[in-house]
Amino acid sequence: MTSQNLASLIEQRKKELNAVILAHFYQPPEIQDLADFVGDSLQLAIQAANTDADVIVFCGVHFMAESAKILNPEKTVLLPVLQAGCPMADMITGEQLRKWKSEHPGYAVVTYVNSSAEVKAESDICCTSANALNVVRSLPAEQPVLFVPDRNLGTWIMNQTGRDMELWPGCCPIHDQLTAEEVKEQIRRYPESIVVVHPEVPPSVAALADAVRSTAGMLKYVQESSAREFIIGTEEGFFHTLKKHCPDKVFHLARTEFLCEDMKKINLEILAQALERQEHQIEVPEDVRQRAAQSLQRMLAIAP
Repeated sequence: MTSQNLASLIEQRKKELNAVILAHFYQPPEIQDLADFVGDSLQLAIQAANTDADVIVFCGVHFMAESAKILNPEKTVLLPVLQAGCPMADMITGEQLRKWKSEHPGYAVVTYVNSSAEVKAESDICCTSANALNVVRSLPAEQPVLFVPDRNLGTWIMNQTGRDMELWPGCCPIHDQLTAEEVKEQIRRYPESIVVVHPEVPPSVAALADAVRSTAGMLKYVQESSAREFIIGTEEGFFHTLKKHCPDKVFHLARTEFLCEDMKKINLEILAQALERQEHQIEVPEDVRQRAAQSLQRMLAIAP
């Protein structure tokens, strides 16, 4: 089938199911263009929490669809490609977090939303890169903190807040590969550019940036900036959003290849099939869901 025919089929099936399609900024352009809402993890979590649709189709990775199910136990949540995962989320398990907590009694657990339901269930509050600073600042100054699973985001939070935290040694393998040398080379090539990076990058890279923001924060920063040219330190799928909203500006990737393969597993044919067959349905055990919901709801109560 042609892309146009697939798009028509998707729209028809979406109406029949009273479905909403949510897509992350890193999804392929054709998926972003067809989605009802495109955003970062916090924006998508808010949309999932507030939707009146009967079916939520999540074009992203597993932890995102799982979070949507946690917030909407009565709704059908579909993840078109069940194997679309997140290596960072796999870097800590609920059992590992329970053990770490037992070694640090009295610590509050702040968990990046890029994590499994089981890990969220063992946490006091979740955060996204958009509201991480305010989440940590919401805790009493004397409260010791365990931060999981991203050491780079945790280090950035510590540098911004002056807060001392114990960091789990996880990372996003895609963002963590970006080096200061690569960014410096791009600055040499494009000296008039403003450098904007995601807080999942290593501290040495964040130190070179003019701004460190979540993806939604990057978009807002670029839109409000008087600069014309930018070096962007995040996954290449975000370029579609940037060019769409800022067609008069010029963007350069911070490194030659900045690709998350898991975010590229969904295409129009797979999305159409998921809607037609209502697959793959995400389920979360109720005892885990209830505890994970508490940490997500606390996160949603704190604005960026």
